[in-house]
Amino acid sequence: MSEEKAEQSASQQIDARIAELGDWRGALLARLREVVLAADAGVAEDWKWRGVPVWYCGGMICTGETYKAAVKMTFAKGAALDDPAGLFNASLDGNQRRAIDFHEGDTVDEPALTALVRSAIALNLAKKPTRSKTPR
Repeated sequence: MSEEKAEQSASQQIDARIAELGDWRGALLARLREVVLAADAGVAEDWKWRGVPVWYCGGMICTGETYKAAVKMTFAKGAALDDPAGLFNASLDGNQRRAIDFHEGDTVDEPALTALVRSAIALNLAKKPTRSKTPR
């Protein structure tokens, strides 16, 4: 990694990745990013694993990976989320994660995706119940 790239913020690195792709994947990643960021004012971006955008709010929400034939959103706690719109279509067998693979020409159900992102944030922010210290 160049020194210049190391000094860029995560948001700048994501911007650069979108521009570098220069095709439908870049446009789609930019759109998905907008949905995630608009879901909650507390969403923060990071750049991990040598080039993967990651979004956080109270914990990891999801990643935005780009491949030759797909843009993949992997939700860190996807297996614990309700998905009434049936967006999850990949990594369905795991105990923790779930993903959405988008291919060229796919439409994005932005209201359903926003709801899924907000659900992931709510799960991250939910406090585990604490045990009462008083005897029963």
